[in-house]
Amino acid sequence: MATAAREIDHAPAHASAAPVIEAPHDWDVSRPEIYAEDRWQPIFAEMRKHAPIHKIVDTDYGDFWSISTLKPIQHVEALPEIFSSEKLGITLVAKNVQDIPDEDRVPMPMFIAMDRPKHTDQRRVVAPAFAPSEMERLTATVRGNTEQVLDSLPVGKSFDWVDKVSIELTTGMLAILFDFPWEDRRKLTEWSDWAGNVELMKSDEMREKRLEKMYEMAGYFKALWDERLEAGEAPDLLSRMIHSDMRNMDPGTFMGNLILLIVGGNDTTRNTMSGYAYGLDQFPDEREKLEANPELIPNAVQEIIRWQTPLAHMKRTTTQDTELFGHHIPEGEKLALWYISANRDESVFEDPDRLMVDRENARRHLAFGYGIHRCVGARLAELQVRILLEEMAKRRLRANVRAEPVRVPACFVHG
Repeated sequence: MATAAREIDHAPAHASAAPVIEAPHDWDVSRPEIYAEDRWQPIFAEMRKHAPIHKIVDTDYGDFWSISTLKPIQHVEALPEIFSSEKLGITLVAKNVQDIPDEDRVPMPMFIAMDRPKHTDQRRVVAPAFAPSEMERLTATVRGNTEQVLDSLPVGKSFDWVDKVSIELTTGMLAILFDFPWEDRRKLTEWSDWAGNVELMKSDEMREKRLEKMYEMAGYFKALWDERLEAGEAPDLLSRMIHSDMRNMDPGTFMGNLILLIVGGNDTTRNTMSGYAYGLDQFPDEREKLEANPELIPNAVQEIIRWQTPLAHMKRTTTQDTELFGHHIPEGEKLALWYISANRDESVFEDPDRLMVDRENARRHLAFGYGIHRCVGARLAELQVRILLEEMAKRRLRANVRAEPVRVPACFVHG
């Protein structure tokens, strides 16, 4: 690989074609083990240095272009007419799934995987649930839930932070957003884990099991939908859909949008909260700085989101032949936008592998995406994480890591 890297390094910046690399290769960053073993950082660093835009072929996810630096990713996200979210979906899809005939597929369209104008129309329905006024209304609820969870922890004893804090807080918030039965709220976590794991699609058996879970989710929500169909307007997400043009969604679109809202509402916040506990333990000087200066909390929230990057990538597909920073990309090509790498881009973030609670440009991270598809729930995620840090500081609590975490073996959810 060193020879290939040297050859790539000497390629002119204005080259009309990016290098094409065959898998298996160390630069096949779709491999789940590099995330499970937490060794993705130097691989992406080498890609950013030698070939920030390149095509890799014959992976488990087929052929795709890897875009690993911040500016080209922003460029792609800013041109949704050329780089489509709808054409072939927003995540890498296993090669065996790509070969399934259309008549055997179960489409689950969601507005994040739609282009304008459909994307605009459906996003407009749920966006008010995450407006600044709603965040102000929800602040007391978020704080109350956080206080209750933290006050229930076995201080001074070992426990599972992910289960008792990250999952409990985010699942509770999802239950509130959907007005979901509180006693069944852990179903939301289960459905999110099944929906967001792209690795499951490689196995026919697991793909069928995932589909069963999605039908179970849809059936449960359909019962809630029917209960609220004739009720008056309410702020929960289901009621907002009922009292909008989304009322007449087909079952597939209903399922797709549920998946979007559940995975989006669960994984971003949950994995950032876990990244907070783990990351500050790895950088004790930064933890002490934050403990001594709680006014740094809002900035620290952005830095923790950057450092963790809860979703590793999004995918786009070209709708026409185009040029991307000197590289010719034909129509119909798939591009993996590696947010996880862009958030470690050395040309943007100084000492990027280090978590720095007072990093001046932490807000430049791409963990929420960019452009028209930027995460609709970003404000709520920031609110939840900020309040967690505030309540930890108020209680003078510190999360001390007792063992290495078990990491998600997948190239989409980084948890």
